[in-house]
Amino acid sequence: MCHALTGAVEGRDPRLQRRRDPAYHGAVDTGRIERWDEIPLERVTEMVSRKVFVGDRQVMVQVHLLRGTHVPVHCHESEQMIYVLQGALRCSVGGREVTVKEGDVLHVPAGVRHQAKALEDTFQIVVFGEAPRE
Repeated sequence: MCHALTGAVEGRDPRLQRRRDPAYHGAVDTGRIERWDEIPLERVTEMVSRKVFVGDRQVMVQVHLLRGTHVPVHCHESEQMIYVLQGALRCSVGGREVTVKEGDVLHVPAGVRHQAKALEDTFQIVVFGEAPRE
């Protein structure tokens, strides 16, 4: 079984609970708009900060990694897409080493172990799909 590197992505974060709460959606879900600059910036560690936007079936995270940050081996129950806006990452996905740089998008399939190292200060957008329900 996969586990999340951070609680916000796999269901331990209170922001994810609202997407499962029928009262949150009302009778008809018409979507919502939030201003990106009003989403709080969370300092995860001295080397990592992020903003998290939670939808019904996806989570979008803007992540800033300082050069030298190592994201340890982990996996998620859902696939993820990593779009590097600025900087570069050295990633291992299922044992395959790749360099992902500005303008690249990396797909990480569900359940595949992966890790990363920031080769330089890096801004990325990560989109997680909803984990399969049993």
